[in-house]
Amino acid sequence: WNVMIAAYVQHWRGKEAFQLFEKMQLEDVIPDKVTYISILSLCASQGVLAEGKHMHAFIVDSGIESDVTVA
Repeated sequence: WNVMIAAYVQHWRGKEAFQLFEKMQLEDVIPDKVTYISILSLCASQGVLAEGKHMHAFIVDSGIESDVTVA
């Protein structure tokens, strides 16, 4: 999951990255720090502030341990 999401992000295929992230959750796969870094990077590079804020709230609600690379 993480490799595919990161590849989509690197190749400016944000829609596909978001879709795969959503599918990941539907499959009951829990995102980890690497997943969040890729998605937040996508939000920042494409200037999608609303999605970035939503993702930040999702990270906080998930209880994932704070980390300098994720914070």
